[in-house]
Amino acid sequence: MTAALTAEAGRLLFASKHILGLGGGRAATRMSTEADLVSMIRHLLPELSGDCHKGDAGRIGVMGGCREYSGAPYFAAISALKVGCDLSHVFCTSDSSPVIKSYSPELIVHPVLDSRNAVDEITQWLPRLHALIIGPGLGRDDKMYYYVKDVIQSAHKLNIPIVIDADGLFFITQYPEVIKGCKNVVLTPNAMEFSRLYHKLVGAELPKDEDEIVCVTKVGGLLGNVTVVRKGERDIVSDGNKYLVCEHGGSPRRCGGQGDLLSGSLGVWTHWSLKAANNNAATSNMLTEYGAIDRKSVV
Repeated sequence: MTAALTAEAGRLLFASKHILGLGGGRAATRMSTEADLVSMIRHLLPELSGDCHKGDAGRIGVMGGCREYSGAPYFAAISALKVGCDLSHVFCTSDSSPVIKSYSPELIVHPVLDSRNAVDEITQWLPRLHALIIGPGLGRDDKMYYYVKDVIQSAHKLNIPIVIDADGLFFITQYPEVIKGCKNVVLTPNAMEFSRLYHKLVGAELPKDEDEIVCVTKVGGLLGNVTVVRKGERDIVSDGNKYLVCEHGGSPRRCGGQGDLLSGSLGVWTHWSLKAANNNAATSNMLTEYGAIDRKSVV
């Protein structure tokens, strides 16, 4: 990784955050100290023991990778491994497959995105995956919309958490109804991607004089409590009810690949969050994003 990518990963994984409540008559949800949050995040981490089997810490899939963009799915998939999952799959086009495979022998690469049975080729793997990341290096071919739509619907039926980034957001902005009400979905738009999504949902340009937290919260609510991670100078996370704000600065450089690192990390943490919830640990989707962006405090 370049120094810039490493710096961005540090900002996203090590940032200081605060959980705040919403005003306007709603009951505030506030954690008294950051130590309280760290204690809760610790419960999301899977325990390692001699009884563990391959895949117990997570099997993550990345849907993306085309002739022009082979780096994005690699960064997403490899960051999932670096965070701590056991297996990382990439579902890409046949011409990008050899390139992605050459980056790392650790990735399981499926050259299926340009096949006639692309959806079937991907969905047959879904029962074996714990989380799916859609968008890094996906490209904007019109036929990809149908693939994205069908795969999202199949993953949602299986209650598999989905992180949507990059070109995946391009399709969702055009057809937001595909994910409306899917509380297992996390969107990770940058400032420009968020402004387009806001315009689509609200029917107006993103106001420059309105509090950005209010805008992000509004989008999360309009999507039926989908979690939105709006990246920027301040990283804002909201599911339409509660929000998180990251004030910690990072590298002022914004190069390609930075968002892919975050999407891969989030895929792992969403799985760990659901696994902890199934084990009766106190957790939420909001804590998932806290864990992905503030990993320094829990390792």
